[in-house]
Amino acid sequence: MDFDKMMVVLRKLSLEAGDKIMEIYASPDFEVKSKSDQSPVTEADEAADALISAGLRAAFPDAALVTEEQSETHDLKVSTFFIVDPLDGTKEFVQRRGDFTVNIAWVEDGVPVRGVVYAPAKGRLFWTKADGTTVEETGPFDKETPGKLSPISVSEPDNSALLVVASKSHRDAATDAYINKYQVADMKSAGSSLKFCLVATGEADIYPRLGRTMEWDTAAGHAVLSGAGGQVVRFEDHTPLTYGKPIFENPFFIALAPGVVLKTA
Repeated sequence: MDFDKMMVVLRKLSLEAGDKIMEIYASPDFEVKSKSDQSPVTEADEAADALISAGLRAAFPDAALVTEEQSETHDLKVSTFFIVDPLDGTKEFVQRRGDFTVNIAWVEDGVPVRGVVYAPAKGRLFWTKADGTTVEETGPFDKETPGKLSPISVSEPDNSALLVVASKSHRDAATDAYINKYQVADMKSAGSSLKFCLVATGEADIYPRLGRTMEWDTAAGHAVLSGAGGQVVRFEDHTPLTYGKPIFENPFFIALAPGVVLKTA
């Protein structure tokens, strides 16, 4: 796979999808529907999905594609594929809180190796370069020419004063009980895949997720974090989180800087 070409395409598609999402976000009223699992979906999810899917299929016609909004792709049995969440953090979007992201990732043999996470309302863009290392780009975000790129890397955590990030919309007693096993200096909440990016930049040391997620929720953030030196492991046994699982469903997991001494479940 030509990673130079791939990252040009992924970056551009994420920015174009972000423009489409922000156009709808700025409108006085947008339609919100419920999926079969009662999770919300908006016209922004659907418009961004159509744009990204068309772009990926045009550029990489032979590659498998899994996307949240196209349920027929959820039955694929693949280990190397693109995976897309066109609008992660739909609840944040609906409540106009800004913590939502565009997520596009390339998974190779079960491992997310390249990805883009774009938070258009926050003006933050994270992506893996062709060599697999991660940068944060600062705007203005020209579609054709990247702006200033800053390499990012995980922190060297102080286990006596950890920086923790947890979900804004899915925080529960089990998550709090697990976090309480650590010595925590600072605790922040964030929506969507931004939590992976905060660990990738060293703004947080650990992000535990004790709740249901799907691979499209995590793959791009996982790639960004890996390219910054971080890890994502299964909650139960601390083995690496892999992709291409049945129906693309994740177990509980922990995203972390490698210096964090993990507690047992």
